Amino acid sequence: MIPTLRFADGTLLLEGLGDHLALVGDLCVFDSRVGCHRAKASAYEAILRKLHGVVPYKDEAKGYKSLELAEKLPLPVRPYQQAAIDGWIAAKKRGVVVLPTGAGKSYVALKCILAAARSTLVLAPTIDLVAQWAGDLEKRLGVPIGRYGGGDKQLENITVSTYDSGVLLMPWYGNRFGLLICDECHHLPAPATATAAEACIAPFRLGLTATPERTDGGHDRLVDLLGPEVHRTGITELEGRFLANYQVEVIEVALDPDEQASYQLNRQEYLAFARAAGVNFSRADGWQQFISAASRDSRGRAAMRAYREQKRLSRSGRGKLRAVWDLLREHAGERTIIFTEDNDTAYEIGRQFVLPVLTHHTKGPERTAMLDNFRSGVWPVLATSKVLNEGVDVPEAAVGIIVSGSGSVREHVQRLGRILRPSKDKVAVLYEILSAGTAEAYTSERRRAHAAFDGEPEPILVADDGGIT
Repeated sequence: MIPTLRFADGTLLLEGLGDHLALVGDLCVFDSRVGCHRAKASAYEAILRKLHGVVPYKDEAKGYKSLELAEKLPLPVRPYQQAAIDGWIAAKKRGVVVLPTGAGKSYVALKCILAAARSTLVLAPTIDLVAQWAGDLEKRLGVPIGRYGGGDKQLENITVSTYDSGVLLMPWYGNRFGLLICDECHHLPAPATATAAEACIAPFRLGLTATPERTDGGHDRLVDLLGPEVHRTGITELEGRFLANYQVEVIEVALDPDEQASYQLNRQEYLAFARAAGVNFSRADGWQQFISAASRDSRGRAAMRAYREQKRLSRSGRGKLRAVWDLLREHAGERTIIFTEDNDTAYEIGRQFVLPVLTHHTKGPERTAMLDNFRSGVWPVLATSKVLNEGVDVPEAAVGIIVSGSGSVREHVQRLGRILRPSKDKVAVLYEILSAGTAEAYTSERRRAHAAFDGEPEPILVADDGGIT
C-alpha cells in the first residue's frame, strides 16, 4: 500500500505510511480513532516535499485548481513591489511582505495570485476590507470573486473572507485553495484565528502587513503559519515619492483647573490602592494584578472607578476639544480623520461639532455611505474610534488628529498610514493632542517608538515545486 493523503475536517489523514513513516514522522501523530496518522492541514506542503521523488504516493487531499488568469489594464509595478514579489517567489511562494499602508500591498497580492495561478482564499479582518478586496479583484481580473462572511456564503475559485468566517470555513473547504493570502496578518497568530491557517492545506501562502510585530511575541508564529519575512520596506523609504510627504506634530493642552483637580484626586486613589495591594505595573502582568486585586473588595472597585475617571479626563478634557476645533478651522475643507481611543469620546466630538461618527456600532449600509461621502468630499471630516485604524481605503485623507489612543506602536503607525496615500503636492499632517500633566506623555512615548516618527534585486525563480501542483 502506498502512502495516501486525505483531507478530513481541517486536518490531513496519512494512510499506508508503513516503512516510510520516518520521512514524515515529525509532522504527524498516530490517531487510534481512525487507525492512521494525522497532521495539521498546513503541513501539506512540507509532507509533499518530503515524499516527492522519494516514494510513490497518492494525493487525495488536494481540492484546489490551477487557474488561467489575466490582469485587465495592468499598472506599472514599483521597484519595491517587484522586490517583494521576487522575494516571495524565491521563498517557494511562501512568506510575509511588510509594506506601509498606501504602498500597494493589494497590488503585490494580485501579482502573487497571477504567479501562483491556483484557487485563492484572501482573509481580511473586517467586512469592509472583504468588500474592498472583492471589488478590486473583480475589477482587475474580470472573474467572479466569492465572498464569505457577514451573511455572504458564496465560494468561487478566488474568494475573500473575514478571519472569523475563515475559521468556520476551513474544516469543510480547507483543501479547496492552493494560495492563502492573509491581509493585516499580524491578526493571524491569535489563538482564535491561527486555526484558519492551520486547517488549510494551501501550499502557497502570503502575509501582508505594515506592522507584523506583536507585543505578545506572537509574530514569531508567522514563520510557521505563512512563511518567513521575504521583504520589508518602511514608511521613511517611500516618503515623498510613493507616499505623501508628512509632518507629525504633538500638541500639549492643559486640563481645565477643575478637571486637573479631579484628575489628581482620582489618580491618587487608584495608585494608592495599587501600592497597598502590591501591584507592580513594571511587570508584564501588572495590569492583570491590578484587576485581580480590584475585584476582591469594595476599595478595589472604587479604585477601578477612579482609574477610569482619570483616564476619561486625560482622553477627552475640554482643552482637547478646543484644540480639535482650532485644527478643524486651520484645515477647513481638507479631508480630516479624528481618531479616539473610545467610542464615548468620538460621539462627544460628533455632538460638539456636528460631525459623522464611525464606530464598530455603525451598521454596514451607513458605514458605506459615510466612507463614500468622505471620499467624495461631501463630508470632509470623519470622527472614529478604532474602526479606521487599518485597511479601509481613504485615499484623499490629508489630516489626522489623534485625540486619544493606546500605547500600541502598530496603532500609531496605522493611523499615520491612513493619511499617506499620495496625491499631487500633498503634505499630510498627523496631530497628536496630549493632556499636559497626565500619564498620556508615557503612552505617547511608547507608541512613538518607530522610525516613522523620527525626524531592484534580480528575480530568483524556483524551478521545481517539489511535487506541489
